Amino acid sequence: MSTKMPNGLDALGLSDIQEVYYNLSYDELQAHEINRGECKISTSGTAMCDTGIFTGRSPKDKYFVDQPPSNQHIAWGDVNRPIKKEIYEELLALTKQQLSGKKIYVMDVFTGASKASRRSIRFVTEVAWQAHFVKNMFIRPTEEELENFEPDFTVYNACKAVDEKYKEHGLNSDVFVVFNVEDNVSIIGGTWYGGEMKKGIFSMMNYWLPLEGKLSMHCSANVGKEGDVCLFFGLSGTGKTTLSTDPNRALIGDDEHGWDDNGVFNFEGGCYAKVINLDPKSEPEIYGAITKDALLENVVADENGNVDYADDSKTENTRVSYPIEHIENHQPNLQAGHPSNIIFLTADAFGVLPPVSKLTKEQAMYYFLSGYTAKVAGTERGITEPVATFSACFGEAFLPLHPTVYAELLGKKIDEHNVNVYLVNTGWTGGPYGVGKRMSIKDTRACIDGILNGSINDAEFETLPTFNLQIPKSLEGVQDNTVLNPRNTWADKAEYDASLAKLAKMFQENFHRYDDKGGKFDFASAGPQL
Repeated sequence: MSTKMPNGLDALGLSDIQEVYYNLSYDELQAHEINRGECKISTSGTAMCDTGIFTGRSPKDKYFVDQPPSNQHIAWGDVNRPIKKEIYEELLALTKQQLSGKKIYVMDVFTGASKASRRSIRFVTEVAWQAHFVKNMFIRPTEEELENFEPDFTVYNACKAVDEKYKEHGLNSDVFVVFNVEDNVSIIGGTWYGGEMKKGIFSMMNYWLPLEGKLSMHCSANVGKEGDVCLFFGLSGTGKTTLSTDPNRALIGDDEHGWDDNGVFNFEGGCYAKVINLDPKSEPEIYGAITKDALLENVVADENGNVDYADDSKTENTRVSYPIEHIENHQPNLQAGHPSNIIFLTADAFGVLPPVSKLTKEQAMYYFLSGYTAKVAGTERGITEPVATFSACFGEAFLPLHPTVYAELLGKKIDEHNVNVYLVNTGWTGGPYGVGKRMSIKDTRACIDGILNGSINDAEFETLPTFNLQIPKSLEGVQDNTVLNPRNTWADKAEYDASLAKLAKMFQENFHRYDDKGGKFDFASAGPQL
């Protein structure tokens, strides 16, 4: 085991540290996980951990310290809740008390593959598998880089500490995830869920980079053999991971990226995929990545380590984190040039949007700010039709700044680099969920291929009424070109027209949140018109 100690250990403010395990290797981490009883090993050699009662993030327990100058930039509300500095100081003391007198794990890593934009992050925890998670998800420094490593930001993960005075503090629960922008510190208490560390740093990159004129994005990205880059934005269930994983293109990353003057770069050094009902035939890359050094969360396995991926008795949010090197066709340096194409993915369960449409820059900014998809009808009594979901910039939960800040940066970069932007519907055709059918993956792939090889630009286009979207009349590889205009696929045209108008109204109602943010142009004018 390495005896090297991190630089600036005293600056952590911890007392009576028993032992420091610094940037352990994967083999060392796995030994700790087993010896401490934190993990078991699956038949594929993968460590399996449970994250306790929290199997997902706790968005209502996330806070930013309310102090200048950051409080002038943060968009306060349900996503970004303020906390008084004196309460933060109490919680910081509680956090440090929990981590003092312990054997601790310190992981020094980078976020951001572009050296012009990356940050050095230090994580401190007393749980071995959380250090393993960090090693998987962030960019691993070389031994030479660790020699002079100085953290720009420190995360104290005291998951075993809870805020027993949370009611007195005016907080949501005894769980806390707090960011102090000025002190470059984050503290976590009461939740063991590893995703809080991943998304916490994503939130901070979403604060830092736009203030430097760089765009931070919740998207996947890949690059072709000729160096052409494509970005895929989309909420859960739209096919972002599946469609960006392409045997003919190298994966830059599957979730978080930045876009600076040098091009697109991954924030992370790994992937974090859902594994509920994981099927090796439909998702061979993810299935193949679940080997030694990966980390499975909250899965169910028998006494021999055989994982049942269909078992959701612990949670439907079963996950695996793994180093991106586990994906054979990945971009080694995790970065590439400026995008040629941007694709917004939506799973429209109302069945009214076309499988592919080309957007103007103004429309691109409108649909970026809308962040639309639709979830299918649930099992709750009385819910009989799809539910529209809007998440600004396809990742509103992680945006400290106002969504229009990111949209204006996107528009600027589209202009600067002459980027084509498309809206691709991976949802329903021929009617809404329950009547129509899911868009075939073959047709969706044909639409994506037409975008990537440029053949879509040779197509003749027509306009979808109300939404004013430009849709191709034909595309190579699409089984039946009538599917390209969704109205053609509905038996009852009047019913289609009514559904189209209904969805348009939902878009308009959602967009009223930006009424006071017209800015350089009227965002709403690029949306559907009734």
